[in-house]
Amino acid sequence: MRLNAGGVRELHWHKASEWAYMLHGTARITAVDPDGRYFVDDVGAGDLWFFPSGTPHSIQGLGPDGCEFLLVFDDGDFDEDNTFMINDWFKHIPNEVLGKNFGVSASLFGHTPEESDRYIFPAPLPGPLSSDSIRGATPVETSYTWRLMAQEPTRTKGGTVRINDSRLFPINTTTAAALVEVNPGAMRELHWHPNGDEWLYVIEGQARMGVFAGQGQARTFDLTAGDVGYVPAAMGHYLENTGPGPFRFLETFKSRYFVDVSLDTWMASTPPELVDAHLNLPKEVMDGLRKTKALVVPE
Repeated sequence: MRLNAGGVRELHWHKASEWAYMLHGTARITAVDPDGRYFVDDVGAGDLWFFPSGTPHSIQGLGPDGCEFLLVFDDGDFDEDNTFMINDWFKHIPNEVLGKNFGVSASLFGHTPEESDRYIFPAPLPGPLSSDSIRGATPVETSYTWRLMAQEPTRTKGGTVRINDSRLFPINTTTAAALVEVNPGAMRELHWHPNGDEWLYVIEGQARMGVFAGQGQARTFDLTAGDVGYVPAAMGHYLENTGPGPFRFLETFKSRYFVDVSLDTWMASTPPELVDAHLNLPKEVMDGLRKTKALVVPE
C-alpha cells in the first residue's frame, strides 16, 4: 500500500491479524486495545507493526513523501470483505441508534461522507507525535511497533539475518518473520521450516529459488524485486543471489516463533558413519560440516 503525505487509510479493523513492514517513507499509526487504551507512533523504513485480529487502527502518510508498506495477513483467504470501516458502519446505523449510543440528539447524525470518499483520503498532516497523546486516556502497555533495523542481526560471511517473532515483539502472536540480506553470489542455506508454510517477498535484487517437494519432485524459480514466493511447510529449499548487488527479502510464517532446520547442521549432528553410508561423500565435505547453522553461506 502507498499513502501520499497526509493520505489516511481510514479507521478500520479486520478479522485477520495485520503484520506490516515499512518499505519507504514515514507514517503515523494509531490503535486502541479492547480495554480502551490508546497507541500512537511514527514508523519509518524497516520498522514493523502488528495489530491483532479485531484491533481498530489507522495509518497516515507523513511528509515529505508519504510512505509505502507491505501488509501481511494471517489468513490466506483475506480480502476487503473481511475489513470493517468506521464510515461504512456509520452509514448503516439508524440516526436514532447513534444518538442513543453517544448520548446526543439523533439530528446530529446523517451527514457523514460516503464510504466511496473515504477508504484512502487526504487529510491535514498531523503535528508532532506528542500532540497526538489522548488527554485523559491511558496508553497501551505493549507496543504495536518494532524497530527491526535497530535489532542486532546475525552476521555471516554471506550476509545478515534479522529474525523477529513473539519472543522479541510480544504483541505479535501470529506472524514470525526474518529479514534476510544475501551478498552477491551467496545463498540462503539449504533448509526447511517444520512449523508452517513460508510466504516470502523480495524487497531488492534477484535470486534463484530451488524447492524440493519430495518423491522426486523439485522446481527452480527466478525471483526479482516485488515478487512473492511460497514454500509449503517442510519442503527443502534455498535462495541464491544471482544479481550484481544485494538480495533482500522477507520470509514470513503464521506462527508465534521462527523455526528452521539446516541440512548442513542436521548432517553435522548425525553420526558421520551413518551419513557416509547414505551419501558416500568425500572426506573434505564431511570434515567441513557445520554444527552451527550458517543461515547464509558465502559464494
